[in-house]
Amino acid sequence: MTSTTKKFNTSDIITTTTDLYESIPITGSVVSGAYAEPDQANSNVKSYTHGMFQSVYDYPHLSSSANLLFDVTAGFSGDSTLEAAASASATAAVKTARTKKMNMYNQMSQLLVGYDTTGSHRSFDQDGNLSSGTKYNDVVFLAFSRVFTKDSIQKGSYTMKVGINSGYSTSTAYSDYLVIDDTGAATNHLVNSPAGEYGILKVTGEYTSGTLNTPSTSIESMAGLIYYDAGIVVLSKEIFNAYHSSTNTAGKIGSGSSSDCEFGSASGTANSVLQDGTIDDFATAFRNRLINISFNNTAELNSTIYHCRVSGNDFNYSTNPTYLDNSKIRVKENGTDAPVSYVTGVGLYSENNELLAVAKLSQPIKNSLDKDFTIKVRLDY
Repeated sequence: MTSTTKKFNTSDIITTTTDLYESIPITGSVVSGAYAEPDQANSNVKSYTHGMFQSVYDYPHLSSSANLLFDVTAGFSGDSTLEAAASASATAAVKTARTKKMNMYNQMSQLLVGYDTTGSHRSFDQDGNLSSGTKYNDVVFLAFSRVFTKDSIQKGSYTMKVGINSGYSTSTAYSDYLVIDDTGAATNHLVNSPAGEYGILKVTGEYTSGTLNTPSTSIESMAGLIYYDAGIVVLSKEIFNAYHSSTNTAGKIGSGSSSDCEFGSASGTANSVLQDGTIDDFATAFRNRLINISFNNTAELNSTIYHCRVSGNDFNYSTNPTYLDNSKIRVKENGTDAPVSYVTGVGLYSENNELLAVAKLSQPIKNSLDKDFTIKVRLDY
């Protein structure tokens, strides 16, 4: 009779990783329109007294069934011309809002971009290589809930549409819009971020009354960055500037003024609202220009498979007290008969012989000297 335990060989233990994906659609009507605006009854958007961001829920946020979709905020860096203008303002409210916007930009850049060799936090880089190239100094942040992003956002799956009609509306659907996505990021993404892998967001379609503008070959313009593991989108404010017209190249985004989108009920532009308004002002205007967002989340399923190999001479005895009768094995008719046992479960033990896990079989397996078998125990986590 052998021992009731057996050690695994190195080849008996295999670890695997499987990615599971789920499609997440977020419609603009949920973000603005289906429910009341912040500070009103039955609103699914929560604003805060600190005025640093807004939280968007799928149902009125006071409902017990409400789930957080994302937080939306905005900010600018110390190199922004808007920051300089806000700093020079004589209005106390503008100066207070300026500090909050800088704090949001600095917090996000520290988290997502990190620090340079001098200890200063970096600015968001347009092409993502963190060199001395063009920076995003005025941005919108979308921080998606872990309930929906799970372990990460799937690379190459993110798409959003934002309205760019020159007039601002809180009730009318936008017929002119940009399509922004991370096409190609599955094979062409970056990893030099303290927050994990990230990709480049581009304007891949500019539509007038639902029709793609021509020439379509000049559409791809930098629009922002997406941090897959952190579940955060950094969107350039410039997508709302230089509204398309007959004099503009299709897909071009820049800092034009005469054709900028209105950005809010006061008929301001994205520049003026980010410069002089509050973060709540900018977040509300952004939500009302958001048509939809879709992406796939990623849930990483890690598995360890233990191959419990049972030979004919293994585990041929049972510790069940009913296995014996008057110190004799019940299942043996004669003393010379081979021992017989039934395997009903597998226990996994530590090196100190501590029981860590138990796997139960759907039906017992007869164990005898004339056969070998293997039981696979899989632990998912």
